[in-house]
Amino acid sequence: MPHAPGLYAVILAAGQSTRMGTDKALLPWPPAASGSAPTGQTFLSAAIQALEPFSDAIIVVVGKNEDNLAPVVYASGASLVRNPDPDRGQFSSLQAGLQEVLSHGRDAAMVTLVDRPPANTSTLQTLYSAFTDAPRDVWAVVPEFNGKHGHPYLVAREMIEAFLKAAPSANARDIEHQNLPHIAYVAVDDPLVTLNVDTPEEYAALSQ
Repeated sequence: MPHAPGLYAVILAAGQSTRMGTDKALLPWPPAASGSAPTGQTFLSAAIQALEPFSDAIIVVVGKNEDNLAPVVYASGASLVRNPDPDRGQFSSLQAGLQEVLSHGRDAAMVTLVDRPPANTSTLQTLYSAFTDAPRDVWAVVPEFNGKHGHPYLVAREMIEAFLKAAPSANARDIEHQNLPHIAYVAVDDPLVTLNVDTPEEYAALSQ
């Protein structure tokens, strides 16, 4: 029996962006020097806009940057949840977001990171269709590009519960590896699913 199509999206945006020197969530997207006309979008608002057609609601997990991100979150029609201790790391933000999904009575989520350009619409459609069509013993659908796994990935309740039962000091990759028989990797022709942007140099390279 396939998964029910209704799900929430979760964007992890609680990091302090120390290597970037400024909050990555608020970086202009696309970069001003990319040759594209300015859109007024940021990494965060662009991610919300990209995920909106594939989710019933979008939850942005914030941390100490709540005051800076809240205006973008609300103006984009999303909601936020605060990680009370983001210094515990990204996995604790994932747990905070997924707990919010369950609290809203949903059993599935599409999860991504704010520090990367949003995936192409065709990629998101491919992942969404793969998840909704997957048999019940598939707990997660993960994109794969050139042999590397990326974001966004989709998780059913079984994988959500596995994440929530783990210690906050764990990481998603370890939980994924513990449940490999229940994960479907979907090859996509989209380098954005594996692209991290952590430094000013990496951000500048996007406009070349």
